[in-house]
Amino acid sequence: MDKFGNFLWGLVFIVIGAIIGLNALEITNINIFFDGWWTLIIIIPCFIGLFKTNSGKLGNFIGLAIGIFLLLVAQDIVELEIVLKLLVPFILIAIGVSIIGNGIITNKVSKKIKETNKNNLESYAATFSEQNIVKQNEEFNGANLDAVFGGVKLDLQKATINQDIVINASAIFGGITILVPSNINVKVKSTPIFGGVSNKVLNNNAENIKTIYINAFSMFGGVDIK
Repeated sequence: MDKFGNFLWGLVFIVIGAIIGLNALEITNINIFFDGWWTLIIIIPCFIGLFKTNSGKLGNFIGLAIGIFLLLVAQDIVELEIVLKLLVPFILIAIGVSIIGNGIITNKVSKKIKETNKNNLESYAATFSEQNIVKQNEEFNGANLDAVFGGVKLDLQKATINQDIVINASAIFGGITILVPSNINVKVKSTPIFGGVSNKVLNNNAENIKTIYINAFSMFGGVDIK
């Protein structure tokens, strides 16, 4: 799905470039600055985000709906007063549905996280700053990562992982990047609110492969696993 998302982005730029070029040659006269054109800045990324693997589907869906509503308002098709009245109930309902659905889909992963999670995990936090943690030739047993208006990068590519572990990752207006070893499986439980989690790790079905469970929360932020 990520490749399809990239294809859509490429298509968007091709179409915009073609319209500008054809307008410059006076072959067409397409007005790309129509009433409410700025809503496309919200609509296009959110629409493409729906096709990306492990992206924040809830945030993208809500953003898409808001963008479309604003476009309809700008085009005088819908009154702004009606949109404002329905916006908050719509967001609350969408969040509720997402939480219920996420709990059902990730029930097994949630159970394993609860069983594996420990109280004495290493903790790293970045608030209006950055943290770059590299674990090299040492045993790693899990961690708590918090990024608030900042960034955390955890490099485990050369770490030793002898058991299933949990990484609790919380990104609020920030970003977290986790680099994992090639001989590790990754399973994710994600709670995105206007954010997302991207897992680029291909799991291995071989025996005795250890698993890193990512317990991720993102609000206006993102967690990237690769």
